Amino acid sequence: MVIEPGRVLVFDADDTLWENNVLFERVIDDFLAWVDHPTLDRTEVRAILDDIERANAVTHGYGSKVFLRSLGECFQHLRERPATEAEQREIEDLAVALVEHRVELMPGVAEALDELAGRHELLLLTKGEREEQQRKLDASDLLHHFRAAHIVPEKTVDTYRWLAKEHDFDPADAWMIGNSPKSDILPARAAGMNAVFIPNENTWVLEHDELDASDPSVLHLAAFPDLLRHF
Repeated sequence: MVIEPGRVLVFDADDTLWENNVLFERVIDDFLAWVDHPTLDRTEVRAILDDIERANAVTHGYGSKVFLRSLGECFQHLRERPATEAEQREIEDLAVALVEHRVELMPGVAEALDELAGRHELLLLTKGEREEQQRKLDASDLLHHFRAAHIVPEKTVDTYRWLAKEHDFDPADAWMIGNSPKSDILPARAAGMNAVFIPNENTWVLEHDELDASDPSVLHLAAFPDLLRHF
């Protein structure tokens, strides 16, 4: 499949343009080792943390601050008491890399965007805490490739419909490119857009969902540079 020039390509950011969740996973591994619960194994503690994160995502959104909140609440649940000031500092120390917002681009992203920007109109759509996401976008040195970049609290069908209206494009002529079935692929398809799924083995468990393997409007690629063979 080769897509003719002049289409609208909408890109996810976290875990599509740069690594993100792998940083959280490293912190979680350190947290599980640090907590070292006497009766629950790591899988059971992780399940408790996932439930807490799921609830906090609905109430408080996303980002490192909400994640630290979830770690603190998980600690309190496991120990049946709030963390002391010293323990809270230890939790925060585990997450230094998140707070500093380091950005590690996926292989080939910058080079691929250079070429794609010469053939198509590029937009960026990312969800999360606005200031945190903006800092990552600024640090990435990728913004010049995009006509516009939008930071939203959540990606729903209405989000994609709004994006098409805001930039005056036909959803059928646009492609959403991302790693999350839940936030990138399924709602974009429901809004009438095509989609490119580029899986990331470190995708957050709360972003997992089932895709229809027979859907001809979803292109499955192994890596970001593979976009150049189709677009």
